Amino acid sequence: MEYLLLIYQADSQREALNGPEEEKVYQQYYELIQELTKEGKYKGGHELQPTAMASTVRVRNNRQAVTDGPFAETKEQLGGYFLIDVNNLDEALAIAARIPTAKTGCIEVRPIVEGH
Repeated sequence: MEYLLLIYQADSQREALNGPEEEKVYQQYYELIQELTKEGKYKGGHELQPTAMASTVRVRNNRQAVTDGPFAETKEQLGGYFLIDVNNLDEALAIAARIPTAKTGCIEVRPIVEGH
């Protein structure tokens, strides 16, 4: 079963990482991705640009409106994602807990709708 692991963290925490700290976090991500890839569980993922680079599109009454930034005003912003293929929710949750940002942010685990 496929799950999308949505990685959330406050932009300020992300920006506060200095060189050595940032390298350590990226190394942890790299090692986790390599391990999950070897096990056939990692299907893809990417880090996202900061929310200052985001745009939100809404269509109401057939009129398109584009605004800067993310949809919601929240402390933690979507910063990246993993797409994984695992046996069950428990396995997905265990992998989510291993994502480095889970220590400072949160990981939302969402099953992918299959068969569409």
